[in-house]
Amino acid sequence: MDFVKYEVENRIAYITLNRPDKRNALNFEVVSELKKAFTTAADDENAKVIVLKANGKSFCAGADLAYLQQLQKNTYEENLADSNHLKELFHQIYTLNKVVIAQIEGHAIAGGCGLATVCDFSFTVPEAKFGYTEVRIGFIPAIVKVFLLRKIGEAKSKQLLLTGELIGAVEAQALGLINEVVEAKEMETKVNDFAQMLIKNNSGQSMTYTKQMIANVQNMSLEEGLQYAAEMNATARASEDCKKGIASFLNKEPIVW
Repeated sequence: MDFVKYEVENRIAYITLNRPDKRNALNFEVVSELKKAFTTAADDENAKVIVLKANGKSFCAGADLAYLQQLQKNTYEENLADSNHLKELFHQIYTLNKVVIAQIEGHAIAGGCGLATVCDFSFTVPEAKFGYTEVRIGFIPAIVKVFLLRKIGEAKSKQLLLTGELIGAVEAQALGLINEVVEAKEMETKVNDFAQMLIKNNSGQSMTYTKQMIANVQNMSLEEGLQYAAEMNATARASEDCKKGIASFLNKEPIVW
């Protein structure tokens, strides 16, 4: 792949945006390579947790503006197909069978902030800026809004999406957009330690079920959600991981996940 690197180390799959000369901006090829990398990670038995990171000074500057200008010549149908391409990537990350951690060491703007939004956890350096600047160039933050509303709620989403303002890392954390602000020199260790905590302490199957349920239950009524929860509860009880975990706990043996 030309714009995305994929490697696995110590059960962590690292997916790295590698277009630093364009601030890791998104175009059709970059999105295609990201989708391919996440598909590979989802099926990779050597990877239990995924880290999304980037080379260069920016995490991701959003859509490549030259690419957007080119798309203005497209028909509605062609633009819809391109929009669906990005939608599929965001949905893929949000519903992936493995936990995805964003390691943000530079600005995450517009679609780049969207990438951070759909990850399960996000760590950022203090210097990074965040924001959805689409309204300032006559565009709209259409796809990310679906996920952002779920993540931080309507009032906070309106503040970010309608103003188009850039905010700092501390404010992004306060809004619930980012989990933790970490100094650059400590970032790699912090993300690795957090990922290894998930890998060593938690059942991969249980994390998959839990992430899947968080994505699905919000679409349901109270009654539907509770019925779905009861059914998933029953499914989990019969799983090999649950049998292994309970047996190890009762026998006072360490669990090796």
